[in-house]
Amino acid sequence: METEALALAGEVDFSMWALFARATLTVKLVMILLIFASLWAWAIIYTKHRVYKRARNETVKFENAFWSGEPLDQLFDQLGPTPGGRMERIFSAGMTEWRRSHKDDGGLIGGAQVRIDRSMDVAIQKETEDLQSNLTVLATVGSTAPFVGLFGTVWGIMNAFIEIGQSQSTNLAVVAPGIAEALLATGLGLLAAIPAVIFYNKLSSDSDRIVAGYESFADEFATILSRQLDTN
Repeated sequence: METEALALAGEVDFSMWALFARATLTVKLVMILLIFASLWAWAIIYTKHRVYKRARNETVKFENAFWSGEPLDQLFDQLGPTPGGRMERIFSAGMTEWRRSHKDDGGLIGGAQVRIDRSMDVAIQKETEDLQSNLTVLATVGSTAPFVGLFGTVWGIMNAFIEIGQSQSTNLAVVAPGIAEALLATGLGLLAAIPAVIFYNKLSSDSDRIVAGYESFADEFATILSRQLDTN
């Protein structure tokens, strides 16, 4: 009897597609949702990796130009009103306010330092929001996907026990397919969650380091402008 049950179980197709095809509608929807969440997370991971790499390269390039000894006004004119780099935009925000703070006679309007600092802070905030956009999606996938998968598993096991009760048989050929289909949902949940959590932590750390570089640059640039203000 046991040998016959094992033989019947061996004839059951346990491939991923077969398990999905045999699952109930609810479990299928859970699996589709988890696959979509996983693909969405990987798309964000790939996009952010490229964005952060480009941001780091832009920073190195701009800092080389900034500290090359070239006059800041000339550098600002070369960049134009809408620079492409993130640090360039922070620099442009400070320089734009610097020029606006000059009167026609060459004097400075009071409170220039505060306005320059505020302009660069606003620019940094905009860049930070852009860099960190969609990271919450990774956090959400990482925290909820296992529970969504667990829901699919519980639902699948419930239906498996219903089928066992209806067939009034507990042999392996009856039990194994239903349990396997149910556990597939948990596996997909973990498959979506684990990379999302790992890369959320990594990308958050990368973003923090990039933003810290922007803040350091803004402080150094503000110090340079402060010396100019003191000499006027």
